[in-house]
Amino acid sequence: MAASESTKKSTTIQLMSDVPFVFAEGIARRDALRGQTLLQPTTFALCAGDRVAVTGPSGSGKSVFLRALALLDPLDAGRIMWHGAAVERAAIPRYRRNVAYIRQRPALLDGSVEDNLRYPFELRTYRDVRFDRARAAGLAAQAGRGDDFLDKRASELSGGEAQITALIRVLQLAPEVLLLDEPTASLDPESSHAIEALVHAWFAAEPGRHASMWVSHDPAQAARMSERHLTMRAGVLDESPVTPAHQELGQ
Repeated sequence: MAASESTKKSTTIQLMSDVPFVFAEGIARRDALRGQTLLQPTTFALCAGDRVAVTGPSGSGKSVFLRALALLDPLDAGRIMWHGAAVERAAIPRYRRNVAYIRQRPALLDGSVEDNLRYPFELRTYRDVRFDRARAAGLAAQAGRGDDFLDKRASELSGGEAQITALIRVLQLAPEVLLLDEPTASLDPESSHAIEALVHAWFAAEPGRHASMWVSHDPAQAARMSERHLTMRAGVLDESPVTPAHQELGQ
């Protein structure tokens, strides 16, 4: 006998008729050591043009969900589809190139900002493209950084400048999807607005070819950076309608 809806403990979020960029089908994550379910079985579609925010209490599973979508952690159930096809192991590097995860505290290499921006082009996945300093400088300018930013030492960057560097490092590779895991949680307002400006500019350049998810603890920021609002509680994802108050906060 099929399980009832109350015992399935699954969440289905806005399934679209068009083929989504990313489709998570019944994905779940468990902590085997503690016997705890971190992400209840969840089905979710992220389509072209989507701008999604995820809010919820600390420890509710927001980062677990984003890392699962990015295929950074193994799934205990379900699967990820990309443009309608299951992501096989051999395709994971290409998937991560297009579905880029930005974490709260970026890891930078020793050397200059430019050294950090050049690094991805040394990896096999990006051998088909070359570093473009002018494009990188243009992205830095969108974040309010001057001509000398690329020459700064990574060790001398503020937390905000480090996050800007990490975001430019991803944006220059032209991803389809950005998964942003509280990228401004520890930053001052100026740096937070610079990060937001970069993401807005990236999305506005080709809105029909991009999608983003932004995890935030700040409801006003979530409103500014999204048109869809998800909430996470105890590993359960839910979607809230966009209310007039949400729209006003985003203005």
